[in-house]
Amino acid sequence: MKLMFASDIHGSLPATERVLARFAESGAQWLVILGDLFNHGPRNALPEGYAPAQVAERLNTQASRIIAVRGNCDSEVDQMLLTFPITAPWQQVLFGHSRLFLTHGHLYNAENLPPLNPGDVLISGHTHIPVAEKRGDIIYFNPGSVSIPKGGFAASYGMFDDGIFRVIALNDQRIIAEVAINP
Repeated sequence: MKLMFASDIHGSLPATERVLARFAESGAQWLVILGDLFNHGPRNALPEGYAPAQVAERLNTQASRIIAVRGNCDSEVDQMLLTFPITAPWQQVLFGHSRLFLTHGHLYNAENLPPLNPGDVLISGHTHIPVAEKRGDIIYFNPGSVSIPKGGFAASYGMFDDGIFRVIALNDQRIIAEVAINP
């Protein structure tokens, strides 16, 4: 199974276009969107190319291949623009003996864990800071933000392939961080 992860689009059409181009090139079966699709929130500046209605149109072209969760900036009104569901606060994907717990990060995160088992993976966005690391028996993965990166990092997305989670720079595709699910 090959998955692509994008988080914190915040209504940026150029970021959405780059994400969808990377998705098409990647060969991933699913695009997992970790929330904050349209709105930028009061703490963030307006992202480059802010055009939430056009972002919805572009994402809807891949609706049958998107798994999404709700972010803290997403609303039920946003759902009205989309043909795929975004209102679940978390999703779970079973992978072999591991569970991928998908969430935005404002409810569940490294400081407030959901019930996880050894070997499970907590996948979230929200902080706009990429993370790919193992702590104890749990893997923590955050692909960063595709539109408003923070912490001096480049805009980034994530890939899961051959048992490895990678954070990849959106523009130049260099690997920012990686961790193996079964090192």
